[in-house]
Amino acid sequence: MQTFKIKFHTPDDIKRFVDFASKKDFDIDVSVGHYTVDAKSILGVMQLDISKELTVTLHCTNEESKDFYDNFQNLLDR
Repeated sequence: MQTFKIKFHTPDDIKRFVDFASKKDFDIDVSVGHYTVDAKSILGVMQLDISKELTVTLHCTNEESKDFYDNFQNLLDR
């Protein structure tokens, strides 16, 4: 299990994140405070307070985690 912080700036950022997460074969959670939602749920992620920094938890191997993080960072940089 790996975690990292993320901050969304636009609804389009959330959509790209959820689309990317949905293609993965492992569980991914997004949380803020005591609220945790499935990262593959656009409605769930949209309900979180995105003005705050969110925690992403990947339930996978370290290699899958590094691949996810690196590829998602490239996606955000576009």
